[in-house]
Amino acid sequence: MRALVWLLLMSSSLLARAAGPDPTWVAKGFAQPESALYVPEQDLIYVSNIDGEPGAKDGKGFISRVAPDGTIVKRAWISGLNAPKGMAYKNGLLYVSDIDQLLVIDTGNGRVIKRYPALGAKFFNDVAVDKAGRVYVSDTGTNAIWRLAGERFVIWVQEARLNHPNGLLAERGLLVVAPYGTQGENGEAGFLLTVNLETKEINYRFGPIGVGSLDGLVPDGQDGYYLSDFEHSNVYHVHANGDHLLWVLQEPPGTADLGLIPGKLVLVPHMKEGTLSAYKVERLEKPAAAN
Repeated sequence: MRALVWLLLMSSSLLARAAGPDPTWVAKGFAQPESALYVPEQDLIYVSNIDGEPGAKDGKGFISRVAPDGTIVKRAWISGLNAPKGMAYKNGLLYVSDIDQLLVIDTGNGRVIKRYPALGAKFFNDVAVDKAGRVYVSDTGTNAIWRLAGERFVIWVQEARLNHPNGLLAERGLLVVAPYGTQGENGEAGFLLTVNLETKEINYRFGPIGVGSLDGLVPDGQDGYYLSDFEHSNVYHVHANGDHLLWVLQEPPGTADLGLIPGKLVLVPHMKEGTLSAYKVERLEKPAAAN
């Protein structure tokens, strides 16, 4: 699978390679950090730590609080979770995916105040909240996206076309989806999709250009995105016209769900290394086509 995805990347005329920037800071001491989320109103970064098997209900998972300069404020701010991954924030509440349930955490007291079980879910991954306060959770294992609207938590969309959905971002009436893709010798690389929040219509975002085993995505503020490729540990910048720029190249595999301090830093968790790196947001020029 890795060889196939790499060939797709190298053969695409829209892909260009850039010298990777140096991180502004690197925070160490995490336990399989999967996701980073910056909350502006608190000026804090939340980091989910799996600390075990990604699908194990072992009670070892926890969430850290980190300052914007990389200082770990509280390593285990809340503990006793299983394998927490994606997170989203709204009105003082932190929404966290945990294998087959959605947790709601009161950030004021650090307690889980609600749990929404998802019967049949296999591998909850990322979380997003739209302007209406509806919460979306990707289930990579069943090609499904769940939605919490009020107190109703059900499968919202389930289709093979979702290609094992991972990263989520709600914007402009759409849910942008970064699929992980399929694995194996004849696997398919992940490529950006959109799901209309009202009609559920699924479309390509920028066309069917395979990028890799997609994990996290955050907006670049210029109608483009930063994307992470878990298998290759790459971070890409996707421009508003769909051109892909290989922005950060890391080793070994394990670059997970990205975070963003708008206009300042892209936050990159590295599960294998147990680190969180911050890279300065730069206004990147349109990449030249690869030879």
